[in-house]
Amino acid sequence: MEQSPIWRADERGGLQLRELYHRHGYLPYRMSKFEPYDLYAKNRSFLVSENILTFTDTDGRLMALKPDVTLSIVKNAQPSAGALEKVYYHENVYRTTSAGLGFREIMQTGLECIGALDLTAMGEVLKLAAESLGLLGGGAYLLDLGHTGLVSGLLEGVRDNSVREQLLAELGRKNAPAIDRLCAQAGVERELAERLCGLSRLYGPPAQVLPELEALAGGARAALEELKGLCRIMEGLGLSEGLRLDFSIANDMRYYNGIIFRGYLPGLASGVLAGGRYDNLLRRMGKTGQAIGFAVYLDQLERLGEGGEYDVDTLLLYGPEADPAEVARRAASLLSGGKSVRVEREVPQGLRWKELVRFEEGGPA
Repeated sequence: MEQSPIWRADERGGLQLRELYHRHGYLPYRMSKFEPYDLYAKNRSFLVSENILTFTDTDGRLMALKPDVTLSIVKNAQPSAGALEKVYYHENVYRTTSAGLGFREIMQTGLECIGALDLTAMGEVLKLAAESLGLLGGGAYLLDLGHTGLVSGLLEGVRDNSVREQLLAELGRKNAPAIDRLCAQAGVERELAERLCGLSRLYGPPAQVLPELEALAGGARAALEELKGLCRIMEGLGLSEGLRLDFSIANDMRYYNGIIFRGYLPGLASGVLAGGRYDNLLRRMGKTGQAIGFAVYLDQLERLGEGGEYDVDTLLLYGPEADPAEVARRAASLLSGGKSVRVEREVPQGLRWKELVRFEEGGPA
């Protein structure tokens, strides 16, 4: 029977991400597999999928297998005045597939920062999103960043709500001709129509896009300055290479307000990370303050091949006469260098390693 790898890609990725968030002072958040159905029923508009898997508990209450983690975190959040509540999670959620073909158990790792947000706090979350992608993609990734404030600022000049919704949908498709046609049909001023079309075409590194955005932002100066401030933070941290500005992602204003971002890895058509500001959810649940966070969809990593190219950095083999204390010291030395190490007498079937070290009696060979 074929032996499974020691570390699947989602398992290894989840461990690396939790260590990253813990080092930045985020605390673990754990929840039950299910919660009262009412929590999700009252907030369906904030869910990725409106389909919820339910069952009746022994006490007669209608319960739901959790389709989301953020709702539970916000419900229980109690940041002190002027402070932040920072948590991370590693949880399964239960959702239908994009094709609607049944429910799936999806592993998510992510974090939430709730309370008195400022540019520093938002910059840290964006930094962690970039570093999360870097860990999972071996340094190669794209992090698209947009701002709903710039979009909503331009759409204030469109009086018809139905037309606004259509324009948002076409912005998400980067369909400038359709935006232009809708504006003409709705009698939108030509200058505004050209700005909306220009915004839909913008995509690229901050250094390239920000100068063009200056001419398109109109009255949304606060949003533009916030975006520029975040780009400065990322540049100062050496994380601007994989950063791209993209306003097609800022088309969901039911959930997000302010910055919004999506993360992508080479070889995967779908995004593996999604996040942004979601103050609207706090207000809906009777909370004060602001909130920002993101989730990493670890199930997407299966498409890259389980465990990547190898299961362990170093396979340390020792002979029958090797001193156990010396073997232990050799393994400890390798581990101290940041490598993952598996100690064996024989090569395990199916194991993939980056380097092989043989340890014979008297020391390493």
